[in-house]
Amino acid sequence: MAKKKSKLKVAQEEAQAAVNKTNEKIEELGGITATLYSELSNIQEAFDAIRNVPSEKKLQYEELKQIRLHWKQQAEKIEKDYKGAAVKNAGAGAAGAGVGVAVVTMGPTVAMGVATTFGVASTGTAISTLSGAAATNAALAWLGGGALAAGGGGMAAGEAFLALAGPIGLAIAGVALLTSGILMWKSLSDKKHIEDVFTLISKRDVTSYDLAIVELNERIARIDDESGKLHDANDDIRSFGLDYNAMSEAQQYALGSYVNLMSSSTQLLVNPILGLLPKYTEEDFDEFASKETDENTAKWYSDYRFLIVSLANFLYKIELNERDKKLLWKSLRKNKKMLKSLGVSKKEFGVEIIAAVIEALNYKYTLGVA
Repeated sequence: MAKKKSKLKVAQEEAQAAVNKTNEKIEELGGITATLYSELSNIQEAFDAIRNVPSEKKLQYEELKQIRLHWKQQAEKIEKDYKGAAVKNAGAGAAGAGVGVAVVTMGPTVAMGVATTFGVASTGTAISTLSGAAATNAALAWLGGGALAAGGGGMAAGEAFLALAGPIGLAIAGVALLTSGILMWKSLSDKKHIEDVFTLISKRDVTSYDLAIVELNERIARIDDESGKLHDANDDIRSFGLDYNAMSEAQQYALGSYVNLMSSSTQLLVNPILGLLPKYTEEDFDEFASKETDENTAKWYSDYRFLIVSLANFLYKIELNERDKKLLWKSLRKNKKMLKSLGVSKKEFGVEIIAAVIEALNYKYTLGVA
């Protein structure tokens, strides 16, 4: 008779299933954004061929063209950086070569899906609020190592990219990776208690992914609809002739409405899927840390900024009592892989780290920011 699964195991499997489904939706999104980009490029060509277009209209669609080009470049960079990091980590054995983990190539379609999922602002700045190459980190995380396959290795392989993925990677790959220390507990009571905490985290993530999937489905449907409208508009524009001044008033008005259509469609490319952005950002932490007047504490915050932001995402909206905090600290402190991924030693990982994470989160909660 098969052993009954623990609540934690069930919650982890549900979280993994949600991650897998979300990855599939991101890939589906990538395919349909490729179509949208193509339609936008075609309509841009039609506009470019028209003479005597008023400067304000021309300026508007030229700006949209630059935004789209940056989005495309971002997607290409994500694909390139992912391949480079995957090869580097696989070569170093970090990608789990010893357990037969194979690195799956991130193709252009998936890269486009990731670029849209994590967002590119109109200025061309990645707005997922992770440090540095934000969208690249998001790609490396590709939902907690979901792009690493080992017979469904997913989260288990996610540890390979934890160091690269930042808060997103920790929040997503976290439970499977960080619970590895649970088996070491001698006290059954402590073991059950910490399992309950990790179960809550897994259930929170399932809810988050389910909402993100709804958002992804809505985005896919809107892109599909607007791609059809752009296709029809493209046919219309090409029937208007090549001289704006020779067009009828109705045709000139239609051109204006098509520029607006291009604008709304471009936003569907570059605006992020909000449900998959980090819940706690580096900007959140910087605002919290800026209130600190003690010079030594401020420096300590600066030294452990990445670690605190990462753990704040992991523990976002999870209520912990004093026993929870202590057991969580002990559990994480035992996890050598997690500590290495976050660039901190066991000695450095003092209980004050957890205290700082809770304090930082509570500050955000008091601001009423969801």
